[in-house]
Amino acid sequence: MGNGHSKRTSLIFPRTSVKDNHTQTRQLDLKQKPKLHELSLGTESSGHTYTQEESQSSEEDVGEIFYRFVILHAEDDEEEAVRVQDLLQNEFCIKPGIIFAEMPSGRHLLENFQKAITGSAWTIILLTENFLSELWCTFQSYTSLYNALTIPHKCNTVIPMRPRNNPLPWEKTPFILQSIKALQEDSPGFAEQVKKTFQESRYRQQQAMWRNQKKGMARELLCW
Repeated sequence: MGNGHSKRTSLIFPRTSVKDNHTQTRQLDLKQKPKLHELSLGTESSGHTYTQEESQSSEEDVGEIFYRFVILHAEDDEEEAVRVQDLLQNEFCIKPGIIFAEMPSGRHLLENFQKAITGSAWTIILLTENFLSELWCTFQSYTSLYNALTIPHKCNTVIPMRPRNNPLPWEKTPFILQSIKALQEDSPGFAEQVKKTFQESRYRQQQAMWRNQKKGMARELLCW
């Protein structure tokens, strides 16, 4: 795929690639981001801050990064997703996080989606007016909710969010998402909502599950 790669189309899913120039810039930025042990991890109300040694040890154990959140977004909302990502990471110290547009370009779309969900503690669904224009967004949200219902440690990890820019009105929101309390960026209680949602203990629990699953898969491959 070159610098001007064409947008992917599907008979089942609508376009899902992102704008070329901005994507290349974000991929460049992603490569320049510090490693996991260089990032400051968020803390819970207990006040415990995870040290560089703890973070580095986790990275060495699994060989990959387990993200705190992934943001699922419409193609036209990539810039808004980046803004929300930066907001959560820089203002609330919820890091590392990733947006779906930053997933590796060399993998199948569905493989990227699966890795985005399993490789992060929380799935944020960015609810904007563009959300309803793409069937792919609907597929992502319904599949994420199904995982949250069928996988015990993923329960209550799907977080709809209405950003301050071009938010999807509640009355237009799909019924299944109306039943989940959404983060409202323009709400006076937004900061408190974020604090209650992204709990450190829940992140560590899911990170441990993810690590164990990867080790189990590695053992199965060796036996095979």
